[in-house]
Amino acid sequence: MRIGDLAKRAGTTTRTLRFYESQGLLTARRASNGYREYNDDDFRLVKEIQTLQSFGFSLDDTRPFVDCLRSGHEAGDDCVDSIETYQRKLAEVDACLTRLDEVRSNLVSKLTEALARQPNPCEVGDRIATGLDDTTSEPVNAAPRHR
Repeated sequence: MRIGDLAKRAGTTTRTLRFYESQGLLTARRASNGYREYNDDDFRLVKEIQTLQSFGFSLDDTRPFVDCLRSGHEAGDDCVDSIETYQRKLAEVDACLTRLDEVRSNLVSKLTEALARQPNPCEVGDRIATGLDDTTSEPVNAAPRHR
């Protein structure tokens, strides 16, 4: 298939595919007329890259998975380097969540201190203090907590 066909099938653009090629993630064969030609294996590579990017992986992070597929494995995460990349990314996410928990705790503490200093809590303070938004009867802090 030609580059436009692959782009359409993968739900991306020809520009993106050319960029993947320039980064060494995708290799096009050339027809006698110079057109890039791709096959189903190339489609699998593009889908693997897209899936990993949707998880927050950079293009560099996708390399071990692409290499694993290119070496003939059924899945991009069948190789040790891919597993190591998962572990590294998971550690990064865990560190980020820990930091966000710290930030959240600090914000709750500061808000509690600020509300305690108010002689007449304002309407927003009343809603926060009761934990309900009077306009919707929904909890003010409806965002789920991690951990």
